[in-house]
Parts: sequence; structure tokens; C-alpha cells
Amino acid sequence: MSAGAFRLGALARALRRSGAEVTVLTSRPPAHAPEAVDPSGIRIRRWPVLRDKGGNVRGYVQYMSFDVPLLFRLIAQRFDVVVAESPPTTGLIAAMAAGLRRRPVVYYAADVWTDGVKSMGAPRLVVSIMRMLERTVLSRSARIISVSDEVTERLKVLGAVPARITTVGNGIDTDVFTPDAEPAASDRYFVYTGTMSEWQQPEVFVRAFAEIADEQPDLRLRFFGQGAVEDQLRRIADELVPGRVEFGGVVSPAESARWIRGAVASLVSIVPGIGYDFAKPTKTYAAAAVGTPVLFAGPDTGADLVRTAGLGHAVEFTSEAVAAGMRELLDEAEDGVREERRRERAAWAREHVSLNAVADQVAEAVSQVVAREAGKLRGAPGATPDGRERPLS
Repeated sequence: MSAGAFRLGALARALRRSGAEVTVLTSRPPAHAPEAVDPSGIRIRRWPVLRDKGGNVRGYVQYMSFDVPLLFRLIAQRFDVVVAESPPTTGLIAAMAAGLRRRPVVYYAADVWTDGVKSMGAPRLVVSIMRMLERTVLSRSARIISVSDEVTERLKVLGAVPARITTVGNGIDTDVFTPDAEPAASDRYFVYTGTMSEWQQPEVFVRAFAEIADEQPDLRLRFFGQGAVEDQLRRIADELVPGRVEFGGVVSPAESARWIRGAVASLVSIVPGIGYDFAKPTKTYAAAAVGTPVLFAGPDTGADLVRTAGLGHAVEFTSEAVAAGMRELLDEAEDGVREERRRERAAWAREHVSLNAVADQVAEAVSQVVAREAGKLRGAPGATPDGRERPLS
């Protein structure tokens, strides 16, 4: 289950708790995904989409297989507001449908796609088109939800009106990711959960593991999730440490929490200098909520979070630095330091990155948009003189 699915699922539940009627238009999950359990009181309408062999929706044709039908699915719906997350193509379709129905759209900006396609070395034309799409979505959104101060600054650079941006942070479901989760295994292993992409390049962990594998003959490296570089990771693992790296595929959030709970540490990476230096991966929050230390390899934003909150170790994005971090974390597990700090890390997560608290903030912002459009805000309809929306009465 991706970070986006966590975010939007929590938002749907928060809106439902507030009394709203919620319909989710989404895709059918890949065949190998765990069976989805739809939350009570929320209508889920799924649509088949094109996926690559790994089950990912990735690439323009795959996105279109969802976005084009989405326009007609939305037009056929009755709604007061549309909430859409990236990619910007989906946001644009949502904005078009909302415009035709004279309804507002709220754009949930979990990241900045213009930065992403640039970081992947996309042709200049593709970057320009993505920038145009992203700017159009931002300009047509009644409210923009940002997951961090860093993303907010990037949105402003793209032309987003600051008064329309609500920065809520990111979060994790601390009811699922908890230190009370039953460990999935009792052997020694490092774990990587979630997306395996070019901007994460988790092969750095495989190469680092290869450096310490002979020193730790009983140690394992486990990957759960999927992504564009999974096949590459498998090839590198077979070449460097055959039989020592396991790929468990996509697992449920509860199963993911169990694997994180039993690990020496949870592995998190961001490739420096390719446009994602501002990112604070949800993987970090998941590990913190379980109380398992993080081994973060990447730029300062993610590293500072790990160091400041005492969530584990942050190192440079090199296999040598990661290997050194792995050795230190193995020592901490052996000495009992990991377990001594487990409750402290989990308490930090409950206080600072509870997904329910984040979702409640987003639900409030969405409700304000609906109330403003319906003319139900206290005083004159619209905004205050400084451009901010009036709070709900």
C-alpha cells in the first residue's frame, strides 16, 4: 500500500466522520496485491487500468488509462467538491470535470512532479509540458494541500497562490504501525518497505549489505513492495549476495508493520541532487511509529529529521557509509539500545506524525472550501481582505 493510498484513505475516513458523503474513484489493484477491505460508509468505485509487469501504473499510456475514463466518471457523479492527488494529469482531469459542474477542486500536492521528471532526465519538452500541466492544476484549485514546508516553497515557485496553500505535513497510521505489532520473524534482517524507484535507488542498500555479508553470515536483507527498479535490484542481489536478499512483494499495512517491528532497522533512501532533496519519506514515519530505528541515506532534509528526532542513523548516500551505519545498528540491537528507545520513538510518531491528525486538518480545509462555495461561511461570502478563507462557524 503506497503513501498516497494511506493519505487518501485517512482523508476519506476523516470526511466521513465529519458527516460528509464520500465516494472514492480509484483503480483496481494488481492481482498480486492483498485483498482490499473497503471502509464502512464510503463508496469505492474501481476502474481497470494498464499496469506494467510489476503491477505499477507508470508511464503516460498507463496514466491515460485511468485519467481519460475518470473525466466521464466524474461528470456522471453528483458532488460538492473533488479532491485529487498527483499526477498532475489526474488533477487536470478533476479540474476540468469540476469546472463543467461548477464545483471546486482541491489538489493534494504530495510532491512536485515537475521536479520529478527533471530528476529522471526527461527531455526538455516533457519537462515543459509537465510544468504547464502542474501550473494549470494549481491555478484552478480552490485549495492546495501540501505535505511539507519544502513542497510548499516549490509550489510557490510554480506559481501557486500562497493564500490557497494549506501545509499539513505527512503522517502514518499509528493504529496500524505500532510497537505492539507482532514481529514477523525472529531472525536478523534489515528491511526496506514500499516503492523502489529511480529517485530512491535502494541498490545502495544491497551494495552495502554485500560489504558486511561475510561478517554476518546469519543476516538477511528483505524488500517488500514494488517499483521500477525492482528487477535491477534482484539482478544486483543475485550477483553480489546470492540467496541473502529476499523480495516479498506487496504486503498489507499490518504485515508491513510486523516486518518493520522485527527488523534491526528500516532502510530509507533519497538520491541527493536530482530534485527530491526536500522529501521526507513516509517510510521514516512508519519505522518511527513501530519504534524501529531508521537507517537513512540521502540529503539534509530527511537526514535532519532522523537526527533531530532521534529516529536512527543518517548517513551519506554511499555504500561505504551505509555499511558503516548497518554495523552500528547491529551493535545497538545486540546491546539492547534499539529496544530501550523503541517506546520513545513510537511516542514521537504519535505526537508529531499521526495520520489521523493530518487527515483531520485536510478534511477541515476541504469543508471550508465547500462552505465557502455554498455561501455558508460567517459574514460575507468568499475570503477575508488578506485573501484567507474565513473559518467555519
